[in-house]
Amino acid sequence: MAEIRLVGTAHVSQKSVEEVRSAIEEFQPDIVGVELDRGRFISLTEETAEPSVGEILKGGNFGQLLVQWVLTYIQQRIGAETGVKPGAEMLAAVEEAEAHQKPVALIDRDIRITLSRFWGKMGIWEKIKLIGALIYSLVSVEGQKIDVDEFTDQDVVSAAMEEFRKFSPQGAQALIDERDAYLAHQVLMLTGRYERVLAVVGAGHILGVQQYLDAPETLPPLPSLTAGVKGLPWAKILGAGVTALFLLLIAAIAFSGLGLDVLLTALLYWVLINGVLCAVFTLVAGGHPLSAATAFAVSWMTSLNPLLAAGWFAAIVEAKIRKPAAGEFRQIIEAETLTEMRRIPLFRVVLVAALANVGSTLGTILYFLFIFPVLGIDPTVVIVEGFSNMVETIQGLF
Repeated sequence: MAEIRLVGTAHVSQKSVEEVRSAIEEFQPDIVGVELDRGRFISLTEETAEPSVGEILKGGNFGQLLVQWVLTYIQQRIGAETGVKPGAEMLAAVEEAEAHQKPVALIDRDIRITLSRFWGKMGIWEKIKLIGALIYSLVSVEGQKIDVDEFTDQDVVSAAMEEFRKFSPQGAQALIDERDAYLAHQVLMLTGRYERVLAVVGAGHILGVQQYLDAPETLPPLPSLTAGVKGLPWAKILGAGVTALFLLLIAAIAFSGLGLDVLLTALLYWVLINGVLCAVFTLVAGGHPLSAATAFAVSWMTSLNPLLAAGWFAAIVEAKIRKPAAGEFRQIIEAETLTEMRRIPLFRVVLVAALANVGSTLGTILYFLFIFPVLGIDPTVVIVEGFSNMVETIQGLF
């Protein structure tokens, strides 16, 4: 039986760096596994090619990308407070292993798979709560004194994990439980070739990984941890539902006998409510007035097409005006303040795309909530008479 030792770390702790070095020196492993995937390892050790603005806009995952950037920023701020670069303890493990001429294994799941499953598994309410928590964290992390070494204490870590699990059960499953299982799989694979295995993982994974190592038969199949999250395309379904609801509403008003002026007013309010809110949110994101004008012009139409989004058009115009340059992706990740981050054109483009979509969605919701009070008509009368007249007209055609 191979001997396994787990070392739990905090990603921005000097104490963790020293503990990693001591563990390698004392345990003398045959191989050192580190909680990194290939992409993150490369980004920590060398310059990497960044995605272009076109690739980012084509991907369309603006909310997911913003969440990733905000999480990185918060970690950077904590790292600046402690004087330790995020990931330093993993690099220390790699360097120490190389100094002792020991091989290194990258045992973490691809970060793109983790983020995709994390975002895909969360429900809409969990995503809203997450965004709210991130905004609060952005404000509270500024100037706050943090004892990062607490996060290598298992009691503190366990309490933090449980709180996150209450906050977002599905998110915790993808971010914690699945990665516990993935890390355990990788460690067990190493034991088939090496006698002494040292695995350096975040402190939050220690308990979960150890439980799987103690009972390998409980591990879920490895392919189930890397597959894409399959589910109903709720965004397209809701988009199609909005289109159908709007068309039925307009048809009911048209056949209700209220007159052409009421019908035109209902259409005008659809354009105005969608357009104004979409434009306002674009400006809140720091978008150019032309980007806001574009958002206003297309929002009424994109709200009726589940395959289009107002944020895409606003972001394309923003990118043409602000012209993001090469290297800005890394600048965003390394930004020291929120003000500095917001000044970077690429960040502004993505923020415009995300918030313009929020404004358009909010405009659609408010339209259906308030259109009848604004028009001063009874919805029951409109719906009953409108559909009744519509049915009679259709029957008359046949």
